[in-house]
Amino acid sequence: MLERFFKLKENNTSIRTEIVAGITTFMTMAYILAVNPSILSATGMDANALFTATALSALFGTLVMALWAKLPFALAPGMGLNAFFAFTVVLAMGHSWQFALTAVFLEGIIFILMSFFNIREAIVNSIPLNLKYAISAGIGLFIAFIGLQNAGIIVDNSATLISLGNIGNSGALIALAGLIITGVLLALKVKGALLIGIFASTIIGIPFGVTQLPDSSWISLPPSISPIFMKIQFSEIFSTDMLVVVITFLFVDIFDTVGTLVGVTSKAGMLEKDGKVPRAKQALMADAIGTTFGAVMGTSTVTTYVESASGVAEGGRTGLTALSTAGMFALALFLAPIFLMVPGAATAPALILVGSFMAASIVKINFEDYTESIPAFLAVIMMPLAYSIAEGIVFGMLSYVILKLLTGRTKEISVVMYILAVLFIIKFFV
Repeated sequence: MLERFFKLKENNTSIRTEIVAGITTFMTMAYILAVNPSILSATGMDANALFTATALSALFGTLVMALWAKLPFALAPGMGLNAFFAFTVVLAMGHSWQFALTAVFLEGIIFILMSFFNIREAIVNSIPLNLKYAISAGIGLFIAFIGLQNAGIIVDNSATLISLGNIGNSGALIALAGLIITGVLLALKVKGALLIGIFASTIIGIPFGVTQLPDSSWISLPPSISPIFMKIQFSEIFSTDMLVVVITFLFVDIFDTVGTLVGVTSKAGMLEKDGKVPRAKQALMADAIGTTFGAVMGTSTVTTYVESASGVAEGGRTGLTALSTAGMFALALFLAPIFLMVPGAATAPALILVGSFMAASIVKINFEDYTESIPAFLAVIMMPLAYSIAEGIVFGMLSYVILKLLTGRTKEISVVMYILAVLFIIKFFV
């Protein structure tokens, strides 16, 4: 049955290869089960419920990818997007987490419609390539900055805004140890290096009193999601802030998902002759459905994970790889005490290193053309400095349009760019 449904022989793979690939993908992205509750709980959301919501949304989104798109990609709440949810929409802009969940839900509905009418691909094609790279790099710096703060390595300072913290404190030492351990594992190409690093840091934190062991069983039924389930509120859906937040979620998720699909399928040699991703519409729809489902469950935007490349590297070529990953997320639901005992200092190394992965795209930016490099640089630098992914995008988009206009290169500005620039200007002055 599996052979016929996933066409394993046609894709030069086997059941064993696909299962191993799926487990490998899970190992490289399972850190999200610890990191996502850690980030989103900063908004006041229940960390226990967030664990279940994270696992369920990853399980559901990955199942849709496996059984409908039949591609070897896994989905889960996205890094960067969860940081925007927590630290920008809620903590910086002052909105409730229910407001943020509503924005994610609206984004999901819009994405379903956009995917159905093939609009997402059209939007991606109209956005300047250098800004795509810059957004990824800027989010990477922002995530790494958050990780350094969570570890106490970087702290607030009234004189200089921020400064180096007390490296001798327990949290900082644990984070630095985890950073070294994970870095070595990555260099040695050990599968699941991020997850192993998190657990190693967690164990190191036990004698320091930073890691609090579970009071009872290490295996249990999943925590209830009732504190965050179906907390969608529509009272502010027509506000300017809601418009900006939804557009930002859309903007970042579009690049994240499409970039991952193209990059991973290219690496696997799965691109079609015309360079298109096979079953791209179904893959994008899986992402959109996963996001909508995740918002109902109570978590941030669900997206296709670039860590899927690890499973592809192990030989995964079909939806059976994704199905195996989904099965691992189902098992993880019953290991909540293990994941929830992980302290912020233990997840900090993963944040810092995921940030470094994302920042790598900066080398692809064309720094010779100032109408391209200046907007890209502003997008990158403003995200961590303004502590806002949205503001980084605003500065990048607006400066791009203005520089192109003033240098007479209007043909390089798409209609979408003009529309977004106008919306961002309205955001500034309304």
